[in-house]
Amino acid sequence: MSCHIGNWRAAAVPFLLCAGGIVAAQDYPARPLKIIVPFEVGGTLDTIARVLTPKLTEAWGQQVIVENRAGAGGNIGAQAAARSRADGYTLFVNTPAFAVNPSLQKNPPYHPVNDFAPVSLLAWTNGVLLVPPSLPVKSVKDLIALAKAQPGQLTYASTGNGTAGHLNMELFKNLTGIDVVHVPYKSISQAQTDLISGRVILWITSLPGAVPHIQSGRMRALAVSGSTRSPGIPTVPTMQEAGVRGYEAVSWYGMFVPAGTPREAIAKLHAETVRALQKPDVQQRYTALGVETVGSTPDYLAKYLQAEMTKWADVVKRSGLRPE
Repeated sequence: MSCHIGNWRAAAVPFLLCAGGIVAAQDYPARPLKIIVPFEVGGTLDTIARVLTPKLTEAWGQQVIVENRAGAGGNIGAQAAARSRADGYTLFVNTPAFAVNPSLQKNPPYHPVNDFAPVSLLAWTNGVLLVPPSLPVKSVKDLIALAKAQPGQLTYASTGNGTAGHLNMELFKNLTGIDVVHVPYKSISQAQTDLISGRVILWITSLPGAVPHIQSGRMRALAVSGSTRSPGIPTVPTMQEAGVRGYEAVSWYGMFVPAGTPREAIAKLHAETVRALQKPDVQQRYTALGVETVGSTPDYLAKYLQAEMTKWADVVKRSGLRPE
């Protein structure tokens, strides 16, 4: 994907409303900014944000800090961001959980569209369908045939109900018509151990953490979950190439601001964020994380978010998960 900054037009309104009053648009930002990360320090999303902050600080001459507000699957940070002043000084980054959580809850504390305005899709990474090397299948076609021959007997791992791994496999089930049993784990390491030993035989997880196990032969990769192959394992086909039409599920990382943030502020945030994403050292850091830079327009992210919400709401409904 590529981004054309010219696709986003800022309105020619010369002033922004800020906490300290009215300032000229060309003076924004006039004080430090913060990026709310709704997950723990050291995770992929946190690192993605922290790679960007020095570039934005340098560009504006104003410090940009990361504030981690972890908990409740990202809801605590999202709620804090939604309630922040819409003045361009609070940014928010998130993952697909942002689009999924409202479908899993009766009274969600935020609405992804109504409470936020998009800035840019920052990056994305493939997931990967894994089996233990002891399983006698070499392709997705083989796996589907085995599952249909043994309905309700094969098991798949995830790190909990409603997590990406759970819903990604539910999407796979919906599109292939197979019947496999969900086994939720408390941690990634537990799921990895049981997959390698063959206690569970299927797992769709994010690619970066799986590559070492694939390369060592402890796990077998059958397909990646996105629409394009991964440079890290280029011989592994996409789900669609493997015959699962319509399957696409990636881990994405987007930047938002509270709804009502002035368009001029969004335009500046977008332009400088995309400029930072295009820098070779930023791209190298992201590649080392196993993610690919994107840098989209706000309009693209808005449409992408809406499509994600629609897709995962349908998957949640079909899976039988009840909002809590």
